[in-house]
Amino acid sequence: MTRRSLLLSLPALALVSPAYAQAIPLSEISRYFNSFSTAQGEFTQINPDGSLTTGRIFIRRPGRVRFEYDPPEQSLVMAGGGQVAVFDGRSNQGPNQYPLRQTPLNLILEQNVDFENRRMVVGHTQDGDTTNVVAQDPENPQYGSIRLVFSANPTELRQWVIRDDTGAETTVILGSMEFGGTLSARLFNISAEADARRR
Repeated sequence: MTRRSLLLSLPALALVSPAYAQAIPLSEISRYFNSFSTAQGEFTQINPDGSLTTGRIFIRRPGRVRFEYDPPEQSLVMAGGGQVAVFDGRSNQGPNQYPLRQTPLNLILEQNVDFENRRMVVGHTQDGDTTNVVAQDPENPQYGSIRLVFSANPTELRQWVIRDDTGAETTVILGSMEFGGTLSARLFNISAEADARRR
């Protein structure tokens, strides 16, 4: 699988009757992201080939995220310093790197997430008990898109689906998330991770 597709792709349960459910406003979705700077929890990933992987996710906004995969998967994906690094645990080579701004995940890791006043939202729908928001970089749609899936009351991100520049989709389903607290900068330091793996 391509780890890049992970960083290009969130379903959910609202607590209201479908008959009265309405799409969560974009202002509320922006507020959700801007309400926290750190978060961590478990995730399940559905890869483009249909295989499943699990692990833990660490988020430190702006611009930092870390995906630690459970064994036997040996890869690590992290973003920091404006770069995304993909470490292959079966290789002694350095990580593959590319700019974070070239992935749709960058849209929700910005300092100030604003779905209302930027032209990045290309879809905003209510589907049963969930709200779906599809976003892409308005200046660079070729970077792919991210579909975010939220539940309501309270607003919670449940899943995202990243479609990369080849059309491949990777789904990340979030487990229970813990917000707040301190996450070490070391978790998102690509150079330090590379040095540690060379020892």
